[in-house]
Amino acid sequence: MSSSSKLVLYSYWQSSCAWRVRFALNLKGLAYEYRSVNLRKGEQFSPEFKKLNPLCFVPVLVDGDIVVSDSFAILLYLNEKYPQNALLPSDPQLRALNLQASNIVSSSMQPLIMQSILKYIEDKFGPAERQLWVRHNTEKGFQALEKLLKDYAGTYATGEEVYMADVFLAPQTAVAEMRFNIDMSKFPTLNGIYKSCKDLPEFQASVPERQPDAEL
Repeated sequence: MSSSSKLVLYSYWQSSCAWRVRFALNLKGLAYEYRSVNLRKGEQFSPEFKKLNPLCFVPVLVDGDIVVSDSFAILLYLNEKYPQNALLPSDPQLRALNLQASNIVSSSMQPLIMQSILKYIEDKFGPAERQLWVRHNTEKGFQALEKLLKDYAGTYATGEEVYMADVFLAPQTAVAEMRFNIDMSKFPTLNGIYKSCKDLPEFQASVPERQPDAEL
């Protein structure tokens, strides 16, 4: 991996948003320091972390004097600052497709099934309603992504190279399958993309259970 000791990633092992950034850093071959922010213990609300991200979310990337929060912004920053192993293709159509797929995950899926949202729903309406909410919003997003990518996907989301769409899709698919028991066989294109990503060493190194703060 490239020596870049100034890169620091504030992460939590179970955060799918932080998982995306770990995957992307590995794909780019960038070394980084992992700093755990335990969301269950409320460490994201500490004064120190609030200085980095007033929204109190992980991930946060620190690159020297530059601080970037939000996984979408971090990936765009990494792609500009460290151009090796590009996360976006040069073809304008495929580039737009990657951004669109990434944004569906980032803004139309993951925020609706954050643990704080799910806890609120369960407290108000019970565990059955919580699961219905997860299933509805996850499958709605996957249905859109399946239609969007089915005519463009190859080994990966938009062909034979790993790009940003894969970086967003693979962790989200893993969470849907393992944490929420979503049947991915209903989404064959997405399921194929996920299986391809699972074979990548860069993905395997980014999985939650291999992080230093993992609680197994």
